[in-house]
Amino acid sequence: MENRNISAVTEFIFTGFPQLRDGGLFYFFPLLFIYIFIVIGNLMIVFAVRLNTHLHTPMYHLISVFSFLEMWYTTATIPKMLSNLVSERKAISFIGCLLQMYFFHSLGNTEGTLLTVMAIDRYVAICNPLRYPTIMTPRLCAQLCVGSCIFGFLILLPEIVWISTLPFCGSNQIHQIFCDFIPLLNLACTDASVILVQDVIHALAILITSLIISVSYIRIIIVILGISSVEGRRKAFSTCAAHIAVFLLFFGSVALMYLRFSITYPPFWDTTIALTFSVFAPFFNPIIYSLRNKDMKDAINKLFCSQKVFNVCDNLG
Repeated sequence: MENRNISAVTEFIFTGFPQLRDGGLFYFFPLLFIYIFIVIGNLMIVFAVRLNTHLHTPMYHLISVFSFLEMWYTTATIPKMLSNLVSERKAISFIGCLLQMYFFHSLGNTEGTLLTVMAIDRYVAICNPLRYPTIMTPRLCAQLCVGSCIFGFLILLPEIVWISTLPFCGSNQIHQIFCDFIPLLNLACTDASVILVQDVIHALAILITSLIISVSYIRIIIVILGISSVEGRRKAFSTCAAHIAVFLLFFGSVALMYLRFSITYPPFWDTTIALTFSVFAPFFNPIIYSLRNKDMKDAINKLFCSQKVFNVCDNLG
């Protein structure tokens, strides 16, 4: 009898977006600008690293891979957000929701793993500089990048497959601006205890990754403070400042969203936190990596202001 009352849900409606009459277009153009900036900014970093031989080092290779992932990380959600801002019906199909959730979180997990690799890379470079060239070889760096991608995309696959088998009935309204685990599981006709299990799994993954990165940078800071030369300390800090800033921005907002367990936020703060790690953090990353790094600024300047690209840039720099 119970199964007869269950109607399969084929699409979901997002409720976190303002209606057109409430200013949807007002949010559309800033978000469009941010998305274009993210794509162009990260492309600049990728091309600057690839085309400048002085940046062919493990650290910059990792930064370029991270920038490449950032473009796809935002592409998994922002284009659909833009579409929803100008659409009367803010819907996504069941399969589309699963795919958005899979790619968004898989890319996010890959970035988190890559940030861990970047922290370890800086740890070896600063705490064991004499052995750094023999430890962090180009081959190992490439293997770590590939391993991060494989891990990031495989770790969530069983969870997504499991969610696709759950029965969804009743309300199809997702109280968020993109498909996410908890809002989607809240709509499933299943035992609520599975949500707690998901919370624990996500919390453990975030805590373990954050702990590894934090320990690495604490050790790095201790070593840097022990450097007698002021110039040496400044140079060492400058190479790590961007990494630490990106780590705090990315993992700080992720922790607020996924380490809350039973704590509920008002809709405004829920949406704000979601925007922070899905839109604002990727927006600031190209700025952090380009403006905080002299080598990167010089490489970008050479890339876009050379005689081959812009003859009018001769006097810049």
